[in-house]
Amino acid sequence: MRANVNVVLVSLLVFVAISSCNGGQLSQVFYRKSCPQLGRIVRNITWSKVAANPTFAAKLLRLHYHDCFVQGCDASLLIDSTDGNTAEKDARPNQSIEGYEVIDEIKTKLEEECPDIVSCADIVALAARDAVSYQFGRSMWQVFGGRKDGRVSLATEAARDLPSGGANYTTLQDQFAGLGLNYIDLVALSGAHTIGVAHCVVFARRLNFTGKGDIDPSLDPAYAEFLKTQCPSRPNPATTVELDENSSLSFDSNYFVGLRQNKGLLGSDAALLTDRRAAWVARRFQNFHVFMARFGKSMVKMGDIGIKTGNDGEIRKNCRVINA
Repeated sequence: MRANVNVVLVSLLVFVAISSCNGGQLSQVFYRKSCPQLGRIVRNITWSKVAANPTFAAKLLRLHYHDCFVQGCDASLLIDSTDGNTAEKDARPNQSIEGYEVIDEIKTKLEEECPDIVSCADIVALAARDAVSYQFGRSMWQVFGGRKDGRVSLATEAARDLPSGGANYTTLQDQFAGLGLNYIDLVALSGAHTIGVAHCVVFARRLNFTGKGDIDPSLDPAYAEFLKTQCPSRPNPATTVELDENSSLSFDSNYFVGLRQNKGLLGSDAALLTDRRAAWVARRFQNFHVFMARFGKSMVKMGDIGIKTGNDGEIRKNCRVINA
């Protein structure tokens, strides 16, 4: 009976999801003729990096998220600041982003094989997918190609548009809805926190909720005490804690198990349980197959945010620099 319920839920989530046609703007075979070796090159480099350092899975996935939520999925996050402009990557929420060098290596190889063909934006989307997929030995969702790279990158926009780790549910829902993502997408994409870490400063307020040393009442007390041992009142700025306790290198559904035990690390994680519909989805996502089916579809939707095509963008020669 339980298996049948899960099958029905997967079908429901697929039906609710916006289909992965991307409005006809992107295509799964976009590079089939112009750069047929694209998939192999990105996969080989990305998998080699994750094999050597499994933390790259979370790093490259986070890089994709932070790119798409500001200016759309246009690789604007990769652009370096100049004397006249502070770019997205130097905004405070992005100062802990890592993985740029992996994108650079892929781009360099592709420029040797297919010069002026593959956008940095498409590389970011492919690398994120392949980084997560390494654990499974196969691609876990489709990535459509055809994005162009943006020419604008502003730290002020990143500070304004990126979801906060302390945001409440209403704020999160509004931010996601503004990008064409629904509440199921919000819960599914939050599931990316099944891998990776967070710096103490991001959740410190939960351990001193009213300024009197008390903990956030929505946080499991024993878990809060553990967090205090990792993040004292004056923590080292470099100190990090696993987003998914004891499972931060495995892409699984353990995040949702911990979330329902009030062990969601960030305030934005705990916020998912404050909405009846979101909490129901989180409960169902404790089943990995149900979660993964929807996560892939939500990643396709996220990858379609604010895409630039035609003359709206460019194909950068160097992902860090706007073409002259």
